[in-house]
Amino acid sequence: MDRRARHGGRQREPRRPADDPLGLNRAQFDADPRQTAAVATQFNTRKVAQQEQIGATWRHRFADLGALNESAVTAYVGQRSVTQWQSIPVLTQRNPTPPPNTDRHPGGVIDFDRDYQGLDGRLVWRWTLDGDRSAQFVAGAALERSTEDRRGYENFLGDPLAPTALGVTGNQRRDEKNTVKTTDLYAQGELEFIKDWVATLGARTGRVRFEADDHYVSGLNGDDSGSLKYSYTNPVAAVQWRGLPDWNFYVSAGEGFESPTFGELAYRPDGGSGFNNGLKAQTSKQIELGAKWRDDARGLAADFAVFEARTDDEIGVATNAGGRSTFQNVGSTTRRGAELGAGWSITPHWRTALALTWLSATYDDAFVTCTAVPCNAANPGNQATVPAGNRIAGTSPRSAFAELAWRPFGTAATELAAELRAQDEVAVNDRNTDFAGTWATWALRATQSWKLAEGSRIDALVRVDNLFDREYAGSVIVNDGNGRFFEPGMPRNWLLSVRWRQAF
Repeated sequence: MDRRARHGGRQREPRRPADDPLGLNRAQFDADPRQTAAVATQFNTRKVAQQEQIGATWRHRFADLGALNESAVTAYVGQRSVTQWQSIPVLTQRNPTPPPNTDRHPGGVIDFDRDYQGLDGRLVWRWTLDGDRSAQFVAGAALERSTEDRRGYENFLGDPLAPTALGVTGNQRRDEKNTVKTTDLYAQGELEFIKDWVATLGARTGRVRFEADDHYVSGLNGDDSGSLKYSYTNPVAAVQWRGLPDWNFYVSAGEGFESPTFGELAYRPDGGSGFNNGLKAQTSKQIELGAKWRDDARGLAADFAVFEARTDDEIGVATNAGGRSTFQNVGSTTRRGAELGAGWSITPHWRTALALTWLSATYDDAFVTCTAVPCNAANPGNQATVPAGNRIAGTSPRSAFAELAWRPFGTAATELAAELRAQDEVAVNDRNTDFAGTWATWALRATQSWKLAEGSRIDALVRVDNLFDREYAGSVIVNDGNGRFFEPGMPRNWLLSVRWRQAF
């Protein structure tokens, strides 16, 4: 008999207002890492976001169609709305004696409504071969679309030389409709060609198209409508050996593709109008070797991998000032690293886990970056050279996670745990002129599950993060033109979560 399965889910986030304290420069961060930048208070910087999404998956297993074993279709639709009030200076947006691009500034308030949807369908064939071997083939197609109504407004009222209010929604400066469409075809085959040796070969091909319809054309602010498209084909291959009872070894290689986003295409580094259509998609080649080990009798497990990824036409930040980022291709980059994950179920009541990552991420080519705007040949003082060998901004060479968990009743229904997270220094800009420091924080968590009925349960979570109230930079604003790179990590904070799950 054919078997069918349906799964669905709906996620809705309430309207979430949040204040934005902005980043801090080095002097501010060293003096008091939990202070708020003065311009954040002056402009009442904040964001309001709301998102809703619903999706469903349908699976069908065939009983009498030979090797054709299964079909699956997944669909989702969603909507996201964001309004953000930024601290862009008034005269940057509107100046009575304007520089060349003043009339084209999109304002200090971002406001957009985005509708998105996607559909994925696939078929699965499976074969049982002689010698206790097997084979599998998957083929499918995916479609995705996002449509966005994006508006911009000034963040002040009145005369720009003597504004009557700041941090408000003022005159409109941007109105456009943006659409992104992607189509993909993919296939992957897996064959156990001799006992305990499995080969995988696959490919994904597709294209992505960006379209912008500019409805705000006024004075020197011309029509920025346009379209761009990118296409790609990415192969992947792997070989796996599982000839030992507790060990699994593999090697995999593939190619990657990453097109620019609408945000990366929106503005040109030279301040000109229209798409940043000189921006290329970045492509990469990766290889990974790894091993997995399991000793169920002792409750031990470990995963280890080493990898290398070489990227061409890496997309990097060109300018980040006045609330706007522009992007450029910065040549080739190399990322090499290793990852180790280990776990030990010491007893039915105690378990521990460890994860370590090492990463070397560097620029292979020297390139010119912008230190201020306007960034063009007429303003050479606003440019600087990034030498080859510099660390890629925003990356950390080492990170670690460890936990010790206690299950007082010997089951996963009740668990108490202590966690440790640590990270090495992070480069704040491509020139590597400063770094966010090394940090480590502790956390405690408690989880409890109650089974209500068949397929129904309640999960509760209580956790305390940054237990010892450590002051540190939790993230960085890469290449910030104002030098406000450092975003302080959260102080000691609490979370209480209750979730009801119902299977259908």
